[in-house]
Amino acid sequence: QAPFVHHLPTAHHFAMAALRSLSRSFQRTAPLFSRYAPAASFSTAQFKVCINGGAGGIGQPLTMLMAMNPSVKEVSVQDVSMAAVPPAGVAADLGHLEFPSKVVGYATDPKVPATEQLEACLTGCNLVLIPAGMPRKPGMTRDDLFNINADIAKGVVEACAKFCPEAVVGIIVNPVNSIVPAMAELYKKKGLDPLKIVGVTSLDIVRANKFVAEITGKSPADIEVPVIGGHAGVTIMPVFSQDPTSATISADKIPALDKRTQDGGTEVVEAKAGKGSATLSMAYSGARFGNKVLKGMAGTPTDECAYVASTVTELPYFSSKVTFGKTGVEKIHPVGTLNSYEEGRLKEAMDQLKTEIDKGLEYIAGK
Repeated sequence: QAPFVHHLPTAHHFAMAALRSLSRSFQRTAPLFSRYAPAASFSTAQFKVCINGGAGGIGQPLTMLMAMNPSVKEVSVQDVSMAAVPPAGVAADLGHLEFPSKVVGYATDPKVPATEQLEACLTGCNLVLIPAGMPRKPGMTRDDLFNINADIAKGVVEACAKFCPEAVVGIIVNPVNSIVPAMAELYKKKGLDPLKIVGVTSLDIVRANKFVAEITGKSPADIEVPVIGGHAGVTIMPVFSQDPTSATISADKIPALDKRTQDGGTEVVEAKAGKGSATLSMAYSGARFGNKVLKGMAGTPTDECAYVASTVTELPYFSSKVTFGKTGVEKIHPVGTLNSYEEGRLKEAMDQLKTEIDKGLEYIAGK
């Protein structure tokens, strides 16, 4: 008789167990998500969504959450053929959830242009979310990271322009502050609407809401802190004075709360001891964004701060409150009234954001 061998669970086993646990708990905790729920009912699933990079650390939970949206009829899970988990495997796993969505996996060869591989994946899409990209590795400069991820995003966005030009394209891949301007200008060059390219900054809002809830003892569901500017470092500018709950926090606590919101990603990286980044909270936030876009498309105009081509400041790209409607971005709202602390922060954010916008514009000008 063969000796008993105990096999330790791998990181993959833990990840998939967590996904299945989250799937089971999602329905039990549905009231917590009601504020982000789409207008469509279970019987009226109508939208197709694609997650590019859907087999990755952000992509898998994000795909699951979008597949659980009752207004979604189909989810495309796309990733590269050498992904640790095959996209078809993610699709098979999520295809068993008791929701109306059909989940289909697409594996692509990064050596072949995306425009030659993604026709079936993207055709008919209403929303494309792009968490695909590389994390920053030791020895890699920010310029190195930008050039690699901008090339990845460019391939996907060119395919979107060809196969689903009316879809909203949510950019999650970093650096968002530079990649969104580059991809929006690419759409302009192709004669398409640059407002279809939207930077997903919802994680900054989610963090601000949670941190305010911790300080005040209120429910995060009753807090909605606008976060304007951009999506990195000092460009992240929570406007605490514009939320009734956060406005009650004493002024001397605001700078630290502001800084914690800016550095939320670092907080997670340090807690994971260099073994990961903010994947689960980013997936939740990406789904929050996606749900709001689809709710608008279903006929209920819905607001969310997002980073888009904008004229609310002198910068050509800026994050502020946006109203999503049947075709995507319907209205870009002004910044609103700021207190003296926030006015100083706005100048700081805009100075840095200009540099990062310029990097994206320079990249696409050379293509």
